[in-house]
Amino acid sequence: MNTTRNRLTRLATISAALAMVSVPASASNLADGDAEAGAEKITTCAACHGANGISVNPVWPSLAGQHSRYIMQQLMWFKNNERVNILMNSQAVMLSEQDMRDIAAYFESQAPTAREVSNPDTLARGERLYRGGDEERGLPACIACHGPTGAGNPGVPYPKVGGQHAAYLASSLREYATGGENRSNTEEQNQMTTIAQKLTPEDIEALSSYMQGLN
Repeated sequence: MNTTRNRLTRLATISAALAMVSVPASASNLADGDAEAGAEKITTCAACHGANGISVNPVWPSLAGQHSRYIMQQLMWFKNNERVNILMNSQAVMLSEQDMRDIAAYFESQAPTAREVSNPDTLARGERLYRGGDEERGLPACIACHGPTGAGNPGVPYPKVGGQHAAYLASSLREYATGGENRSNTEEQNQMTTIAQKLTPEDIEALSSYMQGLN
């Protein structure tokens, strides 16, 4: 068992390293947006996500330091109803593409907050799944796409999950597991659905807690 786990961890770490190397040089250019202009456009966003991108309510995602290309992608999906959330759909439909770029650039430029695991009792389980997956269940290691520290990959884009609210992460994993319309039916989203459907409620709690503590 230890040999298998070590092999999975090594493979996941190599995959993560390769993913990071493959990021194009222009991937972190704040989605071609203007952060200063974005600061003037986030009044409505700030009501839920915080003026500095750090949400007070743990069921709403913190956006500080999140990859601008990922934020831009999600806003486009909300605008086009490819991802369904009544509140976000109604807000995104009013944004131009440049508005989205500027808002995304602003939030990426903000400093995230370091957090600790939400449940220390599940730390070992969360770390094992995040770093090594579960070969018997066909679960890949989260580290392969989201990186050793949960920093994600801005080029793909895979989101930064380290330091995110555990409550929001757990909710997202449950949404993926149900395959509902609140997540877009793209290849990347379908990949997450396939993975999430193999997770038990205990897995989701452990992973979400562990990712909250990654910084």
